Amino acid sequence: MKHPLPARPVHIGVLRLSALGDVCNLVPTVRALQRQWPEARITWIIGKGEHSLLAGLSGVEFVVYDKTTGLAGMRALWRRLADTRFDVLLHMQQALRASVLSLGLKADVRVGYDKARAKDAQHWFTHRQLAPHPRAHVLESFLDFARLLGVEDLSLAWDLPIPDAAREEAAALTGEAPYLLMSPCANPRLRNYRNWSAEGYAAVIEHAWVQHGLTTVLTGGGSTQEREMGSRIQALGQPGAVIDAIGNTSLKGLLALIARARAVVAPDSGPVHMANALATPVVGLYATTNLDRAGPYCWRDYVVNRYPDAVREFLHEDPATIAWGQRVRHPDAMSLIRADDVIACLEAVLAASPTRKETESPDEA
Repeated sequence: MKHPLPARPVHIGVLRLSALGDVCNLVPTVRALQRQWPEARITWIIGKGEHSLLAGLSGVEFVVYDKTTGLAGMRALWRRLADTRFDVLLHMQQALRASVLSLGLKADVRVGYDKARAKDAQHWFTHRQLAPHPRAHVLESFLDFARLLGVEDLSLAWDLPIPDAAREEAAALTGEAPYLLMSPCANPRLRNYRNWSAEGYAAVIEHAWVQHGLTTVLTGGGSTQEREMGSRIQALGQPGAVIDAIGNTSLKGLLALIARARAVVAPDSGPVHMANALATPVVGLYATTNLDRAGPYCWRDYVVNRYPDAVREFLHEDPATIAWGQRVRHPDAMSLIRADDVIACLEAVLAASPTRKETESPDEA
């Protein structure tokens, strides 16, 4: 017998810890739940860094879990929520750690992914599973949770909060002049292979500078890999064409920079989804991950997509029949992207959005 779903939930729990791009893609589902049940209480259990990005999201109570604290952190979170019971818990993290964490949470019904999309046997930890949705984008997979609960209006809305301090942080770096934002590196994880070349980035920077008078702001974390990439890009470029902000912004400051940028250029990483959430034009660079599953949702027509070529060349498989979400873990995959391809997409996205106002909200763009 299936566990019944609440017709009008009073308290909704959302369990999604990471990552930055994924939590951005989840926000429209939260907004859809809020529109359907404006009086419902929503508690989102989220990772530490992801919380710093979304802090202040209207109508949401955040409970932060720092994954570096391990079991001790789980126990602390369970104690904090010992007196809390959810009408429904939306288990939206496909990872064993999150499933173990969910065991200490009280809920009348736990909803998770269908077997085809569940990872680490997540369906063993839930009462109800989503209806199958083959070849779904990550954002659509999140919306499937709202669909299952009977939410009718699934229109996209974000309204990410950017505090004045973050806008001031961004303005101190850029002044009032228009700029291109470039985040050259994805998360430096083992066998990630999502980064393009310094030479390619430098060619795009020169084009933006010469043809459009756009300075390029480089952003990213403070890792050695990211700082070295920034230094190589700068060494290849013209003096004055680059502002190096790598390792020098908060996540809210990065949001503010993205909100004011004429466009964003980045590989599959958090900034492409932040830009998507803020209605900032974005050129994504995709070869190791599937654009149709994980591209910037509203800007997929402007992605440089070499994933099918990489699947054929490095996996020797047919892109039409390969497992959905299969990554191409080869260090040469991103070399299939050419500077001319990126420049062409940049020209197209600039033409599609010729002007941007700092005060323009994502849902008005």
